[in-house]
Amino acid sequence: MYTESVMHRFLFFCFLLGAVLLAGCHSGQNAAHQAASAYTVYHLRGKIVATDAAHGIVTVDHEAIPGFMEAMTMPYQLKDPSIISDLHPGDTITADVLVSKSSAQTILLDNIDVIAQAKPDYKPAVVDHVPAPGDVVPDFELRNQDGRSIHLSQFRGKALLITFIYTRCPFPNYCPLMTHNFAVINQELKKAPALYKETHLLSVSFDPEHDTPASLRVYGAGYIGTGAKDAFAHWDFAVAPKPVVLKMAEFFDVGITYGANDSITHTLSTTLIGPDGKVVHFYPGNDWTPAQVLADMKKLAARAG
Repeated sequence: MYTESVMHRFLFFCFLLGAVLLAGCHSGQNAAHQAASAYTVYHLRGKIVATDAAHGIVTVDHEAIPGFMEAMTMPYQLKDPSIISDLHPGDTITADVLVSKSSAQTILLDNIDVIAQAKPDYKPAVVDHVPAPGDVVPDFELRNQDGRSIHLSQFRGKALLITFIYTRCPFPNYCPLMTHNFAVINQELKKAPALYKETHLLSVSFDPEHDTPASLRVYGAGYIGTGAKDAFAHWDFAVAPKPVVLKMAEFFDVGITYGANDSITHTLSTTLIGPDGKVVHFYPGNDWTPAQVLADMKKLAARAG
């Protein structure tokens, strides 16, 4: 038995769906009218569930839209259908919902901002090198959170896990996820003292303009849980001048584009380096898990032992 509230919601959904599909089928006929129409603008935040490139429609599971509708999953016609290739199921977005005030009401989605991608899909224009097992890692020099010069060669004899981040990264599934995963790995390794002694973690910033050793110390302490003097004994946060950063990015397959307003577009790259200074495993993107890496580190330690 439908309650009046549920029935009202169902009928409202059907009305909006019809309006969306009508807008998609007659977008050419109504283009001039829509351009001249006045819209009531509402703000939406939600996650894309599906995309329909043929009709320029995205289905969004969104939060309540104050003054317009409660939280629900709805299809929306894009005001600019050409951007649909940049939208993917799982992306978290904010957008403007444009509701026309005309009798032939249409509802459009505009000013879409992807605030978190389901999976990083940025690809660098040129891929110079993908770390492969057996590759000898160059002896890059960096400066860590204490302002001390460190070299990758100083970690020979240990398994070194290295990833690339920048502290201003706004997307939870990018740098913050990488650092969170490292924090989990760091804590799990502490539970196995023998393995802990044979491993080291290194987070490298590719934002030397903003990530000073001091800021990296504050950032790192937030994930380690303490800023004590010995807090970074097993996990360094380091940065290098941009020329060195770019060479590291080339070797470790990190696509970096420095844009306007201090923005940085980048891929994700994590590499497990053996005690001999050679690549053991390469983990691109953000699909890898701490459990997976911990298992690889244990296997590496067993082989070395």
